[in-house]
Amino acid sequence: MSLVVHRPHMTLNTDGRPHPRENGLAAATVLLGVVSVALTTAHGMHAVGAWTGAVGGLTGAWGQMVSATTAERFLVVFGLGLCFVGVALNLSHGGLT
Repeated sequence: MSLVVHRPHMTLNTDGRPHPRENGLAAATVLLGVVSVALTTAHGMHAVGAWTGAVGGLTGAWGQMVSATTAERFLVVFGLGLCFVGVALNLSHGGLT
């Protein structure tokens, strides 16, 4: 008798259909949020960090509107939080100038 073990795998396509545009928007939002937060520590890069976070916020807003699954929405909201923190910290350190 063979014992089959099913391991859960990480996927954003929980409905079984591919969503390349929606997954790309979710990944881009997280990436822009991480970059924005990382640029808070770089001296003289606060303008770039603030704009990166702002673009990530717009990307995340669009991604939230077109997301098809809960996993995509979760990732977009996480990325939006990172973008908000990145913009806030970059603005407090010198911001858009």
